[in-house]
Amino acid sequence: MSDMIVQVHNLKKLYEKDGVLAVNGISFGIGTGELFSLLGPNGAGKSTTISMLSGLLPPTDGDALIDGISIKDDILSVKEKIGVVPQEIALYPTISASENLKFWGRMYGLRGTRLEKRIAEVLDIAGLTDRAGDKVESYSGGMKRRLNIAVGLLHEPKILYMDEPTVGIDPQSRRRILDTIKELNAEGMTILYTTHYMEEAQELSDRIGIIDRGELVAVGTMDELTRKVGRHDTIRLKIDGQSASTDLTDRMRALPGVHSVAAESGSILMQVTDGDQLLPELISVLQEAGASLRGIDIKEPNLEAVFLHLTGRALRD
Repeated sequence: MSDMIVQVHNLKKLYEKDGVLAVNGISFGIGTGELFSLLGPNGAGKSTTISMLSGLLPPTDGDALIDGISIKDDILSVKEKIGVVPQEIALYPTISASENLKFWGRMYGLRGTRLEKRIAEVLDIAGLTDRAGDKVESYSGGMKRRLNIAVGLLHEPKILYMDEPTVGIDPQSRRRILDTIKELNAEGMTILYTTHYMEEAQELSDRIGIIDRGELVAVGTMDELTRKVGRHDTIRLKIDGQSASTDLTDRMRALPGVHSVAAESGSILMQVTDGDQLLPELISVLQEAGASLRGIDIKEPNLEAVFLHLTGRALRD
């Protein structure tokens, strides 16, 4: 691992008015050139973490060093090092992409030929050169997301924070954004990426931090994280009705080889030692309980299994 360009130490955020502990003393590092993902459900603390690391929110406790600079001591210098792609679209809809980039470039202190050069470069990265003169309000959701990324890249940051950049867009636009992120990282860009999509974290990341209810419950590569689960399979039983009864999940939890059980809307998610061998017993329990089975899905260890193993609940909960 290369040197840690981001070092987060016991970072904490308590919203005193509401009494909500959004981030509870998390610590992690990101190496130069690394793509590090924070994976967790909505409300896990991902966006709050990004907001503290970018200077939008003051931490209640702890600190972070960004390229050796403390976010508590010199946030202005930190902001020169980072590019931020927020979850919300931060664009002016009634002006063109070029005009948006010119405005934000000037906010970054860019002027003249350097600004014009960077606008052309980031439009090319975003694949929007041919639409540069069109008003943003005419853009699709995916195009707005790509322009949002272009804004974050304008001032050539050393580190790029990306907070759920593919939320609410069509699959084709999502694919294009993921490919762009991979290209940026391959060219040496250090990226902190947040998502609640397991497949994105698996595809993109050098390492992944799993965050849940404000706590960082595990950090590692895909191999390191899945080894925490061992040789456990994940079984999803799709059943009729909104959710499984407590009695049904308790009966399944009591079977030999079952390590965890979580009820979701219309399905039961569990970790087991040998899915194929255990399946007949699970079906028998369902039949005895009068539950109607609509489908079965068995998977080898993945991030969904890791999250279930570490938290006792499904990532979508």
